[in-house]
Amino acid sequence: MKYFPKEIAAKVFDRKMMGYDPEQVEDYLVALAAQMEALLQELTYLRSTLKEKELDLHQYKEREQLLQETMTQATQTTSKMKQDAERDGKIIINEAHEKAEVIVRDAKESLKKIYQEVSELRKCKMQFEANLKAMAQAHLSLLEQGESFMPKMRLPEIDMD
Repeated sequence: MKYFPKEIAAKVFDRKMMGYDPEQVEDYLVALAAQMEALLQELTYLRSTLKEKELDLHQYKEREQLLQETMTQATQTTSKMKQDAERDGKIIINEAHEKAEVIVRDAKESLKKIYQEVSELRKCKMQFEANLKAMAQAHLSLLEQGESFMPKMRLPEIDMD
């Protein structure tokens, strides 16, 4: 059976002849009741504090779990972003190499065409010069032949004063 402080303080004992001093028993019971009351209050306080601490602990554990999940997710996201960035970087580098190769190939083809055009222009120049020389020689020859066929004419001197 449980005894509560009020019950202890209110307990009345039967009196017998030669029994204990009722005043001492009563004082003792009052002190005992007061001490039990203090212990029960402390127990109640400790139980409520324990409940609060258990709730706090539960909340901290939930936060810790959430933080661990967040860290795991952040690590995975970071890893994925790093892999994506590396893949994108490789793609960009490959595309740049391909474009550079196209540019170099086009430049070589353009240079080859320019050399061909220069070569053709030289040939045209040589042909033009040969034709011009031939034409000049033909005209000189005609002039020489013309002098031999035509007598030299003298023009009279005219005063132009």
